[in-house]
Amino acid sequence: MLTVYNCIVHEHDLRLVALAALICGISSFSAVNLLRHVDRSTHRNRYAWLMIAATSTGFGIWATHFIAMIAFSPGIPNAYNTELSVLSLAAAVLLTAAGMWIATLRGGIDHYLVGGAVLGAGIGTMHYTGMAAFEVQGRIVWDHLLVGISLVAGIALAALSLFVVLRRPSTLGTIGAAVLLTLAICTLHFIAMGAVSIYPDSSIAISQYTIEPMSQAFAAAAASLVILVLSAAALWIDLRFRRHQAEAERMHGLANAAVEGLIVCDGTRIVSANDSIAALSGIASATLNTMVLGDLFGERAAAAMAEADGQARETELRSHDGTSIPVELIARTIDYCGKPHGVVAVRDIRERKKAEQEIIRLAHYDPLTGLANRRSFNSRLEAEIAAAGRGGKGGQLALMLLDLDRFKEVNDLFGHAAGDAMLQKVAQCASAKLRHGQMLARLGGDEFAIIAPNLPDPQAAGRIAEAVLSAMREENRLSPGGGLVSASIGIALYPLDADEQASLVSHADTALYRAKAEGKDTYRYFEASMGAEARDRRVMEHDLRQAVARGEFRLVYQPQKEISTGRMIGFEALLRWHHPEHGDISPAVFIPVAEDSGAIIQIGEWVLSAACEEAARWKNPLMVAVNVSAVQLHNPNFSRKVHEVLLRSGLAPGRLELEITETALVKDMPRALAALRQIKALGVRVAMDDFGTGYSSLSNLRAFPFDKIKIDGSFIKSVDRNGQVAAIVRAVLGLGRGLGLPVLAEGVETLGELRFLDAEDCEIGQGFYLGRPGPIEAFGELTGVASEKEDDGAGRSRGGGSILMLEPAAALRSA
Repeated sequence: MLTVYNCIVHEHDLRLVALAALICGISSFSAVNLLRHVDRSTHRNRYAWLMIAATSTGFGIWATHFIAMIAFSPGIPNAYNTELSVLSLAAAVLLTAAGMWIATLRGGIDHYLVGGAVLGAGIGTMHYTGMAAFEVQGRIVWDHLLVGISLVAGIALAALSLFVVLRRPSTLGTIGAAVLLTLAICTLHFIAMGAVSIYPDSSIAISQYTIEPMSQAFAAAAASLVILVLSAAALWIDLRFRRHQAEAERMHGLANAAVEGLIVCDGTRIVSANDSIAALSGIASATLNTMVLGDLFGERAAAAMAEADGQARETELRSHDGTSIPVELIARTIDYCGKPHGVVAVRDIRERKKAEQEIIRLAHYDPLTGLANRRSFNSRLEAEIAAAGRGGKGGQLALMLLDLDRFKEVNDLFGHAAGDAMLQKVAQCASAKLRHGQMLARLGGDEFAIIAPNLPDPQAAGRIAEAVLSAMREENRLSPGGGLVSASIGIALYPLDADEQASLVSHADTALYRAKAEGKDTYRYFEASMGAEARDRRVMEHDLRQAVARGEFRLVYQPQKEISTGRMIGFEALLRWHHPEHGDISPAVFIPVAEDSGAIIQIGEWVLSAACEEAARWKNPLMVAVNVSAVQLHNPNFSRKVHEVLLRSGLAPGRLELEITETALVKDMPRALAALRQIKALGVRVAMDDFGTGYSSLSNLRAFPFDKIKIDGSFIKSVDRNGQVAAIVRAVLGLGRGLGLPVLAEGVETLGELRFLDAEDCEIGQGFYLGRPGPIEAFGELTGVASEKEDDGAGRSRGGGSILMLEPAAALRSA
């Protein structure tokens, strides 16, 4: 190594050596800085940064060599070959580029070291090619050992330099790598110079095409200037990059705090993406930063986002596995790293879309059965009618309304959960019998509808209805409970029965009502006569609701007497309706209509109030009996209404008797029992009306707090001549005596019937033979309220009229 030392100290201008070392250091620092940019760069600008770094480094190696060569003073004429000088510069640049490319191709120690070795080889190639360009008037002899040492030292230090700068990038690593690269260049050069021995020889001539050392000095100066410019540019770029990196990291940190995905883009090129968008798309942030908006959202959405107008747009995000995710995008412009960039907020709207779909489903489908609801049914029916009207193919459109029979009993007996399960089973049975294009809808409660378009003939609708009913019968047969629910179906056809939607629905409903009235568990087609009946019924319902206000109702009273003594005990108040157009209408006609329509509540309250007010005016404290319908009894406010009427009229509760039929009891026995107990607590008497015609009569007598039994008039008719009927009446009378309940016989119309009842010790009778129903004024002597009679000037009187009144005891004696 003494040879190298002597070469540097005694054969070089130390000032130029120092300059060469400075140029080498600046070049090396610039090289490692630029190499870091190459490593961080994307594919698009990687090669540009690579060429800049390779040029700066290659020029630095070349300038260091030739400045050091100018500092070398052999003491004999010398010059430099132009072609080899240029070739040495090209070799330095190209091999440096190759080494940096290998080192940054992929992360890994092997790539770092191999790339650095190639860079070291480039330094050696440049040096020895440059030495080949050195022409001197003498012979050059090489010490091959030192040549080998120079190459090994240069390659090893260069490899170590790239390893340090790329292994863990940092400021300290950058400085260390620059020092190592400087040592690699300088060590190789000066060891190699120490390996040179020059022997003067005047016979060796210098070529005329060589460059003078001074000219070579200018070339080295120019190369140094390039290095300085590139180094300054690299320093500026590095500072700018660090500033932008710091700003980007700050922005990225803020972006990661957002729940929504955020993308910063330059035009359509993504430059930054937060963790939320990476998690949403399943694509790593580093990969996202190499993509464009079109890769994620499609070209049309990307072009719209480039406008950055702040408006929300819905599109789909393409995830890493190719699936599409519905998202909402909002783009705005921000200042990012000193220039305008677009920022796109990406909101995951899968849950919102799911909620919207659920809202749509709830708006159009029944949540219990999953069938179309009334809204969907109306829309579909309207569309099918319009299509059938336009088609003109002659096909039939059938509308079938389906209603479950006795469904309320299932709810009452087994609870609403069982009722819901039954509705779901009905939906499954009916759906299984429909073909493509036919629709089953649940309209509400236990009401269903079937729309069957394009039927070949009207009978096809009946076949569908029968298939549905058969499926339900089979399901009932197989179910553990067995046969609890059946259905009735009404059918109307378009255009045969109606030519518009409302009429078609109305006619199907009319047919359904007829199916229920004719035995249930069946279907009926609409007939024109049904329409007239339905219209008459609807008119009657309307008139009934107005009858109380118009004063069209009146009460008549029928006496109730003790059979053995003839003592008057009270009256039954009977309702009569005089229609302004149709005259008197039988209670047997209008009472069922009032009950079905709900008008019986208002009418029943009027009857109760009018009867109590009338009875309160009687001087004789006779009983007044008022019939109560099932609808009234099951009204939760019924007992309160009775109490209010008693208080308002002033009638003693013990003089009021409410007559309840057995049919009214079985509809909801717990509620009926609660209502009757509340009424009994008021002091009001309760009678079982029409005994023997209802259900479970004996159990009802035991369960309910009755004060009287009324035998239905159908058992009294011809009781004196029909042995079977006589036996039934005797049994009822014996039952009443055994229970301690008085028995009233209705419908006593002949003397023979009266004699039989008296012989069997029946306490009370009521019927035409004992007194026909009439206005209360006709019974003034019995009530203690004198009838108003005025002479009409012709010797006649007007008042209550003539009503047959026979005393039972007198009739029996006269017989």
